Amino acid sequence: MIPSLTAPAQWEQIDLLSDLHLGPDTPGTLARLEQHLMHTPANAVLLLGDIFEVWVGDDARHLPFEARCVNLLRAASERVSLFFMHGNRDFLLGEDMLADSGMTALADPTVLNAFGRRWLLTHGDAQCLADTAYQLFRSQVRTPHWQAQLLAQPLEARQALARQMREGSRAAQAAQLMASDLDTAACLALLDEAQAPVMIHGHTHRPATHALDAHHQRWVLSDWDGDAPTPRGDVIRLSAAGIQRLAPCC
Repeated sequence: MIPSLTAPAQWEQIDLLSDLHLGPDTPGTLARLEQHLMHTPANAVLLLGDIFEVWVGDDARHLPFEARCVNLLRAASERVSLFFMHGNRDFLLGEDMLADSGMTALADPTVLNAFGRRWLLTHGDAQCLADTAYQLFRSQVRTPHWQAQLLAQPLEARQALARQMREGSRAAQAAQLMASDLDTAACLALLDEAQAPVMIHGHTHRPATHALDAHHQRWVLSDWDGDAPTPRGDVIRLSAAGIQRLAPCC
């Protein structure tokens, strides 16, 4: 059974966003996130994965940039309800970081019951079935044994490994990202299991609305880049009026 989150009756608006890829070299993106979290009229913000470019373990939360993120998220959690779903970049984010930042974990996938409707939320990488090499990697790194072995290494060693993997495969990852998309049959099967007409996800960096069939849609979130000459990023907002795509608050 797919886990679910039921919105309290007093919630009037819910924001969803993903793929910020926050890191020390993205101050503009962090600033845009801060503006949105501190000014959105939404009652809750659901972060659907890849909020960080890389997360090598919760002991990293004390590093200067990560500590800034912790402080921002904790402050935001005092005015909105904050939820976090793991992505393919930040799947090692754990209970210590969640507690310090005021976020509540969301399973991937999750059914959101809100405004009399059911919405299926996922990061999206698990449905990219054509990328068989990634799916094999994903099945390996999501095991408790693999994660325990990695987290047993010193923080500096994990950071160095992350840099090596990122620099050595940047071009290949970009090519895979552009070539890979969610499998339609897998999406429809998941929507059928969830008894939901709409799936909302990130991961692909290709914002769009897709009609999967006559009764089901797939809404894709944009990635964020507040440091580009033309900043990008979007928010999907849910309310009693339905679903809409918006620019972040500024």
